[in-house]
Amino acid sequence: MNREFYEAVFSKVLEMTDDGFIVVDPKGIIVNINEQYAQFLLTSRDEAIGKSIFSLIPNSLMLEIMQKKYTDELEVHTYESGTSQEKNVIVSRSYVEGEDSEVIAGVAQVKFRLQSLDVARKLKEEYETLSYYRDQYHDQTSAALFFNNMIGEDPFFLQQKKEGMKIAQTHFPVLIQGETGTGKELYAQGIHSSSPRANMPMVSINCAAIPTELMESELFGYVDGAFTGAKKGGKKGKFLLADNGTLFLDEIGDMPLNMQAKLLRALQEQEIEPIGSNTSIPVDIRVISATRKNLSQMVQEGSFREDLFYRLNVVNIEMIPLRKRPSDILLLAEYFVELLNEQYKRHLVIGAEVKEAFKAYSWPGNVRELDNVIKSAYAVCDRDVISLSDIPPKIMIAQTGSDKNHSTLKSAMEEYEKKWLQTLLIKHHWNVRAAAKEAGIHRSVLYKKLDRHNLERP
Repeated sequence: MNREFYEAVFSKVLEMTDDGFIVVDPKGIIVNINEQYAQFLLTSRDEAIGKSIFSLIPNSLMLEIMQKKYTDELEVHTYESGTSQEKNVIVSRSYVEGEDSEVIAGVAQVKFRLQSLDVARKLKEEYETLSYYRDQYHDQTSAALFFNNMIGEDPFFLQQKKEGMKIAQTHFPVLIQGETGTGKELYAQGIHSSSPRANMPMVSINCAAIPTELMESELFGYVDGAFTGAKKGGKKGKFLLADNGTLFLDEIGDMPLNMQAKLLRALQEQEIEPIGSNTSIPVDIRVISATRKNLSQMVQEGSFREDLFYRLNVVNIEMIPLRKRPSDILLLAEYFVELLNEQYKRHLVIGAEVKEAFKAYSWPGNVRELDNVIKSAYAVCDRDVISLSDIPPKIMIAQTGSDKNHSTLKSAMEEYEKKWLQTLLIKHHWNVRAAAKEAGIHRSVLYKKLDRHNLERP
């Protein structure tokens, strides 16, 4: 291939690139420069070629680079005032050798600051989006959120799992209601993970945790310069992040009325308009909502929009509290212990008295409370068996109440004091001095109480 061919290819490359390119001979005379760089240097290509590089860039290092034979990569170059459109650029410079190892030219590639920042901004946006997807995927897979891995043998709970798998195959909105800690979000993730949208993210937003003034930007995002303090380059809202996937609106009952209207419009139109934008963006999402509140009652009271309620409540799931699935209490408790054993390489088991206490307790915080109690007991337990001394007194009281019916308040208090003292002594390995100190009583008083309750060290 002849020289004419290479010159034609080289010229086309210089024309197509967004970067600036310049080539000089060993004396610093410009032999080629693309139009982008020429304009940046406040001249034209025809005017620049044939001139010394120092006439355009007085502080150029090109001669030094050719003489000393070294290369600069991604260095910041600052132009003298009045010689360029921008003051700073990112530049890579090198010398070029011929067949006899003599320097025949110097070449520089310039990344214009504004263009570089624009590219960096776009890459940052893509990285943030991919990072969000990655984190969502990790959360969904590492927590074993598929229905088949949800723990429970209660017949009603098993029926709910079957219903969830059927619901997952549709695209209908789902409203999940139930007490705190019953696993509403887990169930929502199960629906998403079993659906045709499973390969896309499930994006969650807690409507009770977001300040009213930030709710709109969290849901719909905003464009660059939308308001004072806005993030440069704008921000994608949860709707766009969930496009083609699932949007989970947790605690939907806490969403302000003014935002309910905007949410309803987005769901009806299937498009959103970021703050500060005049352009609507179509979105394809499945909405799953969850609440601990009675939305039907809120509709009657006027604190929740009736039209939004019917938009969200196409499929309704009522999560049952843990006290109504008693056969699952110990199953879940032992499952949580096994997870901790695997993580911390221990072999703890739950004691028989603790199991009885667990079965007698009402668990107002449901599965989440059970999980927290197990973790707390696991942390303080210094033996191989989790005992009554490792669990909160309120759960121990539940066991006491289940052992017998007390006819008087005095007998109930006596029984409670006995259990409390027993727990305290077990905790301190029957060290009376230490137990009395924690109880805030004198040792002699503690001994009297032990005699009255017939408590002796095993």
